[in-house]
Amino acid sequence: MGAKVVGKRATKSAKKQYPARRVPAILETLQEQWGHAVCELDHDSAYQLTVATILSAQSTDKLVNKVTPALFERFPTAAALAGADLGEVETLVRSTGFFRNKAKNIVKMAQQVVAEFDGEIPRTMEEMTSLAGVARKTANVVLGTSFGIPAGIAVDTHVKRLSSRLGLSEQTNPVKIERDLMELIPKESWIDFSQQLIWHGRRVCDAKKPACDTCALSPICPSTGV
Repeated sequence: MGAKVVGKRATKSAKKQYPARRVPAILETLQEQWGHAVCELDHDSAYQLTVATILSAQSTDKLVNKVTPALFERFPTAAALAGADLGEVETLVRSTGFFRNKAKNIVKMAQQVVAEFDGEIPRTMEEMTSLAGVARKTANVVLGTSFGIPAGIAVDTHVKRLSSRLGLSEQTNPVKIERDLMELIPKESWIDFSQQLIWHGRRVCDAKKPACDTCALSPICPSTGV
């Protein structure tokens, strides 16, 4: 009886260690191919990046980048957006989808930033996620990109998909995926890893037609059957 229990534990332990053994090769390959990867949302400040990331939900960076120049020209700071007419903001962000909810969130976010943080985007996960429209993904993007703070790993649709294909997480919930990744990926690599995986997902590991034949990760990707 005791031997069987030990065997089961050993099997579970081996399964848990397998993804970890591949992490150094994954990180090295991503760095070689996408070491130049950066956030592709156009922005000049943490405020602008926060707004852009909120708008990018259920949308694309390219589409958001078409909308934000006029939005930021009209409302260049959190203080300006905090006093905005909601209807005007809705018109400006309409093409990003779910525009009413997004407009309400970015205006409320700006009001909170002005009232609670002296008009400056806060620099902690707890404070960031207290803002309207800001969950862990948005907070991680802003903290990592604008401030270089590795508070966690941003899990968007690409990171979610590739984490599964690479066998790094069996979870489907973004928070649980992030937890798995944070256990596997060294903290000093969290910011770069997220951006590099996003670039790889957009350019190589497509949702419907992944380019496995030309993918540098194929030799260590369990989804290719190699």
